[in-house]
Amino acid sequence: MPEYILYTDGASRGNPGPASYGVYITDDMENTIELKGKLGHQTNNFAEYTAVIEALKWLGSQNIKSAELRSDSEFLVKQLLGEYKVKSEVIKPLFLEVKKIISENKLNIKFKHIRREFNKQADRLANEALDGY
Repeated sequence: MPEYILYTDGASRGNPGPASYGVYITDDMENTIELKGKLGHQTNNFAEYTAVIEALKWLGSQNIKSAELRSDSEFLVKQLLGEYKVKSEVIKPLFLEVKKIISENKLNIKFKHIRREFNKQADRLANEALDGY
């Protein structure tokens, strides 16, 4: 069974402003999947969470049970690991959606913070979505 790594990124020009997400998925057989989309007028944190949700939905749709999710948003990763509390009323439903998708699909997800320079593909996708593809 292939090992999957999901790179996620959210973007918002203006914060809040026009927002988008990008997800770059790769496996140990060098297959790749790219997901991206516009989110309207949102914050960067909203976009970051949406990228995670879209990545996890993709895993569930493919019946993939285990993956490592990497993000350059330390804030997001620490919230998902339970190291930071989720205080924003806008983000709480997104946080709960992440937990629900993981539970319903019985996913084994390892969340990992990475430096921005190691997240270029997801960043590219998020910016492509903002630029209209």
